[in-house]
Amino acid sequence: MNFKIFRLLALAGCALPATNYVAAQASPPAVAATPAESRSINDWLMRMHEASRKRSYIGTFVVSSGGAMSSAKIWHVCEGDQQMERVETLTGAPRSIFRHNDQVVTFMPDHKVVRSEKRESLGMFPQLLQSTDSRIADYYKVRQEGTERVAGVEADIVVLVPKDQMRFGYRVWTEQKKGLVVKLQTLDTDGKVLEQAAFSELQLDAPVKMDKLLHMMGKVDGYRVEKPVLVKTTASAEGWVLKAPVAGFKPMSCYKRPVVAASSAAPVAGEEPLQWIFSDGLASVSLFVEPFDRQRHDKESSLSMGATQTITRQLDAYWVTVMGEVPMSTLKLFANGLERKK
Repeated sequence: MNFKIFRLLALAGCALPATNYVAAQASPPAVAATPAESRSINDWLMRMHEASRKRSYIGTFVVSSGGAMSSAKIWHVCEGDQQMERVETLTGAPRSIFRHNDQVVTFMPDHKVVRSEKRESLGMFPQLLQSTDSRIADYYKVRQEGTERVAGVEADIVVLVPKDQMRFGYRVWTEQKKGLVVKLQTLDTDGKVLEQAAFSELQLDAPVKMDKLLHMMGKVDGYRVEKPVLVKTTASAEGWVLKAPVAGFKPMSCYKRPVVAASSAAPVAGEEPLQWIFSDGLASVSLFVEPFDRQRHDKESSLSMGATQTITRQLDAYWVTVMGEVPMSTLKLFANGLERKK
């Protein structure tokens, strides 16, 4: 189930995790304290990012999206450069997700399966940034909207307003002392709320023990352990190109997952599903490409669910899925612009 609250962690059931991978970046320098009224958009974003890396907490998070609600409990701890968290779903299928730096382990008790994989990321949840990219200010501006209590803590409210119709906006509540994101709304081009994610309860600076979480992460007895393999590549090397750039979005990374034939342990060349990720610094778009299968890929479609838009289409001998938290018109630019290299 795609919970926004751990979108960098979950979606373990997908062929390739959608919108989860972001480019590995060096840790940014510490952000000096700045009065709220004089912070730039980059000041706000770096403050949120740093808080997500330095605060230990326990909380319950609730997501409302597309008329559905989901919730999970999260334990987050920081010890020096080490980041560790545990997420337990409270609705839907039971899932336990552990993350230690770039190592993610997902327990699926209903299937007795554990999935272990490495994932690149800029930081840990809750984070809004997809990259430490100063270009964000070229496409978004910041507007302050006062203060409000969320989950028992005083929070500043800011709106990240897009400067064009190519991307959604965000209303963000951040804890006043350190800047931890405690509530987030994704806004459509008219300013209406598409999706909301918020702590319903939160204990800051909680006594979370990393060694205890690491012990729980390693208890895989009785489970079948799967270790999916992702191979880093480039779209060009795989024969794909985007005819024209989409304003503000740049390619971040590209992966393929080797497919093993049933009768052989060797990967099947040319059949590896491919994921190509783009970001404008806040929003991300993923292009998934796989060989067309007439039995599975029977109908092209467009789907909106909360802030997430999806387009599927056939392109010659391939099936393309484009997914992102952007307006459908922006997603169509990606879908229509993808082509095989001549």
